[in-house]
Amino acid sequence: MAPSSKAEKKAAMDAAAWMFNVVTSVGIIIVNKALMATYGFSFGMHFATTTLMTVVLRMLGYVQPSHLPLPDLLKFVLVANFSIVGMNVSLMWNSVGFYQIAKLSMIPVSCLLEVVLDKIRYSRDTKLSICVVLMGVGVCTVTDVSVNGRGFIAAFVAVWSTSMQQYYVHFLQRKYSLSSFNLLGHTAPAQAASLLLLGPFLDYWLTNKRVDRYDYNTASLIFIFLSCTIAVGTNLSQFICIGRFTAVSFQVLGHMKTILVLIMGFFFFGKEGLNLQVVFGMIIAVAGMIWYGNASSKPGGKERRSHTLPTNKTETR
Repeated sequence: MAPSSKAEKKAAMDAAAWMFNVVTSVGIIIVNKALMATYGFSFGMHFATTTLMTVVLRMLGYVQPSHLPLPDLLKFVLVANFSIVGMNVSLMWNSVGFYQIAKLSMIPVSCLLEVVLDKIRYSRDTKLSICVVLMGVGVCTVTDVSVNGRGFIAAFVAVWSTSMQQYYVHFLQRKYSLSSFNLLGHTAPAQAASLLLLGPFLDYWLTNKRVDRYDYNTASLIFIFLSCTIAVGTNLSQFICIGRFTAVSFQVLGHMKTILVLIMGFFFFGKEGLNLQVVFGMIIAVAGMIWYGNASSKPGGKERRSHTLPTNKTETR
């Protein structure tokens, strides 16, 4: 196959992976909002469903026999669970404005992790493009900003654990030559088991509600099934995207989902959520994302200073 054809195929696969993540991520936000606002259901069952999916994929041959050492698996599950709990608690204990600032701070934290752990070097244009994205999304989303002690701690835990979790996805795939399906096959059952054990206690502590006492009905069960089904796609698409790109690129381009949620909110809930400030912020953010894509793909835009990584197989980027 000619180099141009390979490049075109890679670009098409990258675009398909990204669209898969965007559609599932935006979809689960809308479904979960309806599930919580209309039916008052706030309990997580997503990784149990994802585990069932990995069993089916293994039966179909998509998940191949592979090895992930137990210490690495436990580290991943630990930071991933802290990420889930931390983000939920941060949203509960903080204002929307401070929650958005915390989410924005995941980009510089992810950059720091890549610089320190992977010896990545960014060009000036790449750094500036990230700043433009942060500014644009900040203009779009950050409104009232207030913070308290426990909210700050929750946001700090959420930001660092989420950044570490996304870094580990890319790191483990490269180190052990794992596909997205295989890595999910290792991590989803472990996460599901830990969350099924700890989740009910955390739900009761945070919301004073118990999943076994929820008043289930046909409509709520349909939405729960829909939420769990979409979550499978969200979890899988996150692994695929971070594996194909990096955690930083995933964070930068991920803010496109924030903009899509704002636009869809305008169509569903009217013009109240859309004003000149939001539109201006969207334009800045999109321009920054385009700039980042061009800058990071150029020679020297984002490169590894040391090309050595302790892996089972030699891999080049």
